[in-house]
Amino acid sequence: MTPGALIVGGAHVSIGLARSLGRHGIPVWLLANHPIPTFSRYVQRSFAWPGADHADGVATIIELATRHGLNGWVLFATGDQDMRMIAQNHALLASQFRVATENWDTVQWMYDKRLTYQRAASLGIDCPWSFQPRDLDDVQRLDCRFPVILKPAYRKGADEFTQAKAWKADDRAALLSLYQRAAALVGNDAVIVQEWVPGNGEAQFSYAGLWIRGEAIVSLVARRTRQHPIDFGRSSTFVETVEQAQVEELACRFLKSIDYTGVVEVEFKYDRRDRQYKLLDVNGRFWTWNSLGALAGVDFPYLAWRQALGQTISPARGKTGVAWMHASRDIVAAYQEISRGTLTVGDYLKGFHQPLAFANFALDDPLPAIVELPVAVWNRFANGRAERSKASHAKNCSDGLPTGR
Repeated sequence: MTPGALIVGGAHVSIGLARSLGRHGIPVWLLANHPIPTFSRYVQRSFAWPGADHADGVATIIELATRHGLNGWVLFATGDQDMRMIAQNHALLASQFRVATENWDTVQWMYDKRLTYQRAASLGIDCPWSFQPRDLDDVQRLDCRFPVILKPAYRKGADEFTQAKAWKADDRAALLSLYQRAAALVGNDAVIVQEWVPGNGEAQFSYAGLWIRGEAIVSLVARRTRQHPIDFGRSSTFVETVEQAQVEELACRFLKSIDYTGVVEVEFKYDRRDRQYKLLDVNGRFWTWNSLGALAGVDFPYLAWRQALGQTISPARGKTGVAWMHASRDIVAAYQEISRGTLTVGDYLKGFHQPLAFANFALDDPLPAIVELPVAVWNRFANGRAERSKASHAKNCSDGLPTGR
C-alpha cells in the first residue's frame, strides 16, 4: 500500500501539496487550521489542528498516527511554527512518520532570523542592516537612518505583529511607539529593527530547492513580482521563474554551510542602492507558491515525499518563463500598482500569456476557488464580531460594569 502524507496546517500552501501528491495517487490527510484546503478533492480526510503552539500539538499528531495506523506516512510542515514544533520533536515524531523536516540543530538557523543573519554574515552573504534591541532604552539610543522596519525574530503564536510581514517606521516617534507595541506582544528581545530596502515585489527573488546532505538535487529561481499588501506582502500574489545566478549562488552557500536536507525557500531582496542581493529569510518548509514547481518541471511536494521514503531523485532544474498567481489577491495588488504608475494594464495582462498555475483554481480541483470568496466574507464578519466584542468588554471593564459570566 502506498504510504500517505499528513500535512500540518497551512491554507494555500496545503492546497499545492495536496494536489501534487493526490495526482500521484498518494493518500493525503490534513490537520487543518484553515477551511479552504479541506474542500480539495485530493484531501481525503481533515482534522482540526489546535496549532503548533498548543500544549497538545505533538500529542495530537501522535494520537492520530496511532489511532489510524499512519506509521510510515510522510509528515509535512507548512508554517514556521509547524516547522519548529516538528524539528524540536523530531525523534518522537520519527518513531511514527517519515519526517520531511530537518532536526532542530539545523532548523534553528532558519527559524530564528537573529541566527540566520549571524550565519549569513560569517559566510559573506549580504543582509539588510539590522539591530536587535534588548529593551526600549536600546531603541531610544539607536542612531539610524529612517525609514526602518520592525519584524519578529521568529514566529511563535499569532498576533498582529507576527501575522504582519513587517511594520514600517518613518521617524523616531513611530519607531518608539511601534517597538513598544511589538515588544508587548513578543517580548523585548524578539524584535528586530532593520533598514528599509526600497522596492516592491519586482525586487524580491527566491531560490527554491530540494537538498540532500548539503547538495542541491532540484531547484529553481523565481521573482516574486507582486505581493499583497504591496509594501509588505504577507504572501506573494504573482511569481514567475527566472534565471538569476547570483541568487542561486548565495542561497547554495548558506545551505551548504548547514549541510541541509529537505525542501527550502531562500528569500532575497535586490538593493538598487548598492546593487546587492540581500538575504531576508530562509524557510525550511513548504511555501505558498510551491505548486509553481510542477509547472516548471520540478514537482517539489512529490519529490520531497519520495526523498522522505529514501527513493532516488534525479537532478533537475526548473524551466524559466512559467508563473503562479493568487488571482483574487493579485488583481488587488495589480490595481494598486497601476494606480501608483509602477505597472501598466498591458504588463499585467502579459502574465496570462505564459504557462500559469493558480493558488486556488485547478480544472481537476475547482472547489477551493469556488469557496474562497464566501470563506473570506465569513472570516471578515467573524473577525469583526470578535473585535467588537473585545472592544465592548474593554469598555465595560474600564467603566466598572459587570461583564457577565
